[in-house]
Amino acid sequence: MTKNQLILATMLIITGMFSCTSKEFTKLKSGLEYKIVQDEKGDKKAVEGSIVSVHILTKIGDSVLFDSRKNNNNEPVPAQIAKPQYNGDLMEGLMLLTAGDSALFRVSADSIFRNGQMPPFVKKGDTVHFYVKMVTVKSMEEFKKEEDATAQKQISAEEEIIKKYLVDNNITATKTASGIYYTISQAGTGENAKPGQEVSMYYTGKLLDGTTFDSNQDPKFGHTDPFKFQLGSGQVIKGWDEGIALLNKGAKAKLIIPSPMGYGTRAMPGNPNNEKGIPANSILVFDVTMIGASDVAQK
Repeated sequence: MTKNQLILATMLIITGMFSCTSKEFTKLKSGLEYKIVQDEKGDKKAVEGSIVSVHILTKIGDSVLFDSRKNNNNEPVPAQIAKPQYNGDLMEGLMLLTAGDSALFRVSADSIFRNGQMPPFVKKGDTVHFYVKMVTVKSMEEFKKEEDATAQKQISAEEEIIKKYLVDNNITATKTASGIYYTISQAGTGENAKPGQEVSMYYTGKLLDGTTFDSNQDPKFGHTDPFKFQLGSGQVIKGWDEGIALLNKGAKAKLIIPSPMGYGTRAMPGNPNNEKGIPANSILVFDVTMIGASDVAQK
């Protein structure tokens, strides 16, 4: 059976499941209904804080709202289990599953869209169906350990690529412990920016092949205001939180950031004016200027 045939067969099975009568479902107090399709009898259920990966298909009637296999190149999507926020929250259902389990969940659209306007294709009283295949269940500690090991392996693999880029472009750079390379072309004044401060930046981001994917210095990208963020708060990629902390007011620098310190395995669209975007596992090159850093006012 080919991959496409397998997906088609799965879709046919799922379509049949959506026609099941309510007697085949168990209803929780929250209103969420579920039917276990495959039970692997695992002993490690997802709990609040768990990091899971799932295949998920979401439908209303015959309309597919989301299909992880189609939208994520047949790969499961990650999620962190959180405390249910409303009656019928799918999070409650995910906490019934262990790795390998499959289940069908359904809940009223009125509950899901309780705080906002429903999309035009959703009507009051509609039922939202979720077919879920739980692929992995990990604690946060397990997830971080595996993530760190994978990141270190990828950084090591990209080391020679970065070194060649530096030689080819006649760049002398300093390497940080995490694998970022940087060079300061213009010294600034005062102390380096500190975590918690709001920094204001000009920047241009490129791929190693020279493609510019975004900039607030080039008008063609549609935004020329200084970019502001709180340093060390996770508002930007790890490479920026670390690299910008090496700079002070007025400093200009080049940051060469290994992919795990950037967007990792995620492909990013980049600025709308750049059709190529940022491919997965891309090493990033940023030319940055720190305009200034200031303490954030306490509210």
